[in-house]
Parts: sequence; structure tokens; C-alpha cells
Amino acid sequence: MGQVPEPHTGWTFLTNHARVLAAIAGNHSARIRDIAARCRLTERAVQKIITDLEADGYLTHTRAGRSNLYLIQPHTLLRHPADSGLTVAELLVFLLQHDDARSTQTSV
Repeated sequence: MGQVPEPHTGWTFLTNHARVLAAIAGNHSARIRDIAARCRLTERAVQKIITDLEADGYLTHTRAGRSNLYLIQPHTLLRHPADSGLTVAELLVFLLQHDDARSTQTSV
């Protein structure tokens, strides 16, 4: 089975929902196992988050054989009133730039 992620205590700046969405944006055909490992969550937590994101219209999926292909709805607005007018695409631009920069730093 999957490896249990290392525990984390305290608060963080990004929600697990944002982390999962960013992981999917980086690979639209990622397996739940891979998303869980990347986000340091359990597979069950990732499944629940994906269900939440789909239920609220941020994400859809289609079956491709034994895999899923995820489609992010980029023009969907973020939920919190303080983020009024900010779209998923605008959030993901920032998160993916961060991931690209981090990947470049670790490969040097």
C-alpha cells in the first residue's frame, strides 16, 4: 500500500485543496498515489479533495482506460470572499511558477 506521509503540525499558507489542484495542473493524468506523494497526503485524503473540487465545479475527470484524465476549469472563481474575482487559472500560474523554480534549484 501507500506510504504514510510524515506528520505536520501547525498551520500552513496553502490549503491541501490548492496543493492537489496544483499537482493536477502539473500533470493532468497523475495517479492519486502520485498526487498524494507529491502533496504529502494520504490517498484517501486526495480522493476526498478531488471529490470536493469536482462537486464545486473546479475540476472534472474522464476515464482513460484504467486512469483518469483531469480537466481544471480555469475560469472558476475562488470561493473565499477575500479572493473575490481571482480565478483558478490566476492562482495556478503562481503555484506552477513556484514549482518550476523549485525544480530548477534542486536539479542544479
